[in-house]
Amino acid sequence: MRAEAPATVPLDAAELIRSAAALIFDVDGTLAETEELHRQAFNHAFTRHGLDWQWDRAVYKDLLRVTGGKERIRAHHERLRIAAPLSDEDIAALHRVKTAQYAELVATGCCPLRPGVTELLAAAKARGQRLAIATTTSHGNIDALLSRALGTRWAADFDAIVAGDDVRQKKPAPDVYLETLARLNLEASDCVAIEDSANGLIAASRAGIPVLITRSMFFSDDDFGDARFVLDDLSELGAAK
Repeated sequence: MRAEAPATVPLDAAELIRSAAALIFDVDGTLAETEELHRQAFNHAFTRHGLDWQWDRAVYKDLLRVTGGKERIRAHHERLRIAAPLSDEDIAALHRVKTAQYAELVATGCCPLRPGVTELLAAAKARGQRLAIATTTSHGNIDALLSRALGTRWAADFDAIVAGDDVRQKKPAPDVYLETLARLNLEASDCVAIEDSANGLIAASRAGIPVLITRSMFFSDDDFGDARFVLDDLSELGAAK
């Protein structure tokens, strides 16, 4: 059983948020509990391509240690050791079907933003803070989620949107955060990264950015010892709004 956080933690976390020049958000698991939809979309793609793979939640949780959807497909196939490696073309075709299915699932409205996210975005905008996204997922996936949740003009509120395909190495490498800092033209210490996973925490920390963790479905038991604060969700930041 996890020990209860001291009562002062949300207030201190709120002060960290309020004092930042920019808030940098991860997407999957942080802004919304999207990973279950990703899992379902992967399984749909496998069926469409005649593969007998079906990733249950335990398998998918393990595969989430591999960042990137195409990388996850390759890693799973390599672990099976039953056939020649899938070609880059095969993996890309699988991933296109998966991405289209994910967008269809998100469009149904079944995946709202997590508690406190909308309020924090509005409060940050009202304070004049800059907003950014640093994620491993694709631009298409980001747009599918946030167009539904925030409206089709959502991107106008973000000064930098950096996705996995924009950088050489994905999390836990710091590349996506370093690129975000460059686009914002800010020092790492001026920002706060909001993440949900150990890989995200490592990536932001390697870039020198303080991290606030919001626990998510698949990463709730990750080691977050290096985070400034660990919250169950962003609604605990009431004082930051």
